[in-house]
Amino acid sequence: MEPADIFRPILRGWSLPLLIFAVGYVLMGMPRMDNQVREGCSLLNHDHFVVYSRRVVTPNGVYPASVEVNEGRIVSVIRRREAPKKGEGEVHVLNYENAVIMPGLVDVHVHLDEPGRAEWEGFKTGTRAAAAGGITTLVDMPLNNFPSTTTKEYFKMKKDAAKGNISVDVGFWGGLVPENAANLTILDELLSSGALGLKSFMCPSGINDFPMTTASHIQDALPVLAKYGRPILVHAEVEQPLEDIPLLANGVEGLSQDSRRLYSTYLSTRPPTWEQEAVRQLLEVAKDTKTGGRAEGAHVHVVHLSDAGDTLQFIKKAKEEGLHVSVETCPHYLAFASEEIGEGDTRFKCAPPVRNAVNREKLWEALKDGSIDMLSSDHSPAPPEMKEFESGDFLKAWGGISSLQFMLPVTWTAGRSHGVTLEQMSRWWSSNPAKLANLDRKGSIQFGKDADLVIWDPEESYVIDENHTIYHRHKATPYAGWTLSGRVITTFVRGQQVFREGEFSEKRCGMRLFAL
Repeated sequence: MEPADIFRPILRGWSLPLLIFAVGYVLMGMPRMDNQVREGCSLLNHDHFVVYSRRVVTPNGVYPASVEVNEGRIVSVIRRREAPKKGEGEVHVLNYENAVIMPGLVDVHVHLDEPGRAEWEGFKTGTRAAAAGGITTLVDMPLNNFPSTTTKEYFKMKKDAAKGNISVDVGFWGGLVPENAANLTILDELLSSGALGLKSFMCPSGINDFPMTTASHIQDALPVLAKYGRPILVHAEVEQPLEDIPLLANGVEGLSQDSRRLYSTYLSTRPPTWEQEAVRQLLEVAKDTKTGGRAEGAHVHVVHLSDAGDTLQFIKKAKEEGLHVSVETCPHYLAFASEEIGEGDTRFKCAPPVRNAVNREKLWEALKDGSIDMLSSDHSPAPPEMKEFESGDFLKAWGGISSLQFMLPVTWTAGRSHGVTLEQMSRWWSSNPAKLANLDRKGSIQFGKDADLVIWDPEESYVIDENHTIYHRHKATPYAGWTLSGRVITTFVRGQQVFREGEFSEKRCGMRLFAL
């Protein structure tokens, strides 16, 4: 009897279960997305190809490997010391030698401002900047577009604005505001339409149709989020009295113009106590997310943490107590310090504010030890006149950092002195954000995942100056003048080479991602 005769009945018996398993694996976590269109979407004229490098970042470490891609998916990852040989009839091979092959970045906190405010930023310009920066998936915030994405009707407007205009894959957060918190049917419809989760502000957002919510509003929404197993992202600042701050004893209105040009003045108007009180309130209602709680299945996520003091300690304790919470910070809090920001340089204004150098070091420590789960850009540009570049008035200027294109090299450049590794970079920028947004086909280089790849040279340096092309709609960025290490060579989105050495694919074939 041949060996095949022994195994044939066994395999025949398992054929149906194996088929079911294979189909289930392929569909696992698969979001709804647009129909695939490939012609003109890639700079590479191959659907089936291999990329090779001596530094491939996988969940099992960094090692020499070939990554095989077929029709947009990763079909194998094989350790090997040398690239596969190219030969007639063989799969096309791209040998990147010692460059790093890493999962494409997943940025879950981006403001692209369409529909309604494309003059601030737009899907075309923002996603092109993302592709040039190695970001292959981003999740768009429900503000500063107009109208804000707080109903299923407004969600449709957002989806329609993105269609055919995106160079990378894009998902969407819905917005939680008092109006829909009081009518859970509206929230249910918004989530059933495909929003990946919700976003709320616990302080005035600066956008008229996106008013602030209280902890009670968030608590009301948690059972609906639990029903769908989706997160709520919270801007965690609660306004506190400022009378005890000597500079502000007579109110903001009484400050001189010279005072208003100082970053220290702005910093004093948003002290760490704002973050601390917001997170304290937020974590009280997040107790409902514990196993057995009324909102088990929901998840609370604190965005752009700035305070590395008591605010962070509250979050660490909540995790230890079993609350389903997570937290992000942003590269601008890790790269800058308040005492280094020049007079009138409103490019640096954001909320919460950049704090001092001691706080910055504590953020790095928390990121490295896992207390902070991930990074995001909070890319939030605005027209130059709104940034008050001429007056330098920090109190009047719009708060928001323009940064999307530079997140990978900024994190690497600022992190080198802190011993940051490629594995950490991948965890902070790819796998953990993908997990937050329930995008199970994103975030890692593994069999069955989308072939979302960034290939970059960590050793190559360059200066962000007038000769460096910036793809954001507005070019003013606080990273101007920086020497960055880490040049993005090429970016693949679902196997489509959308960016290569300053060139973009002919068509914008990014997919819109919707929750199932």
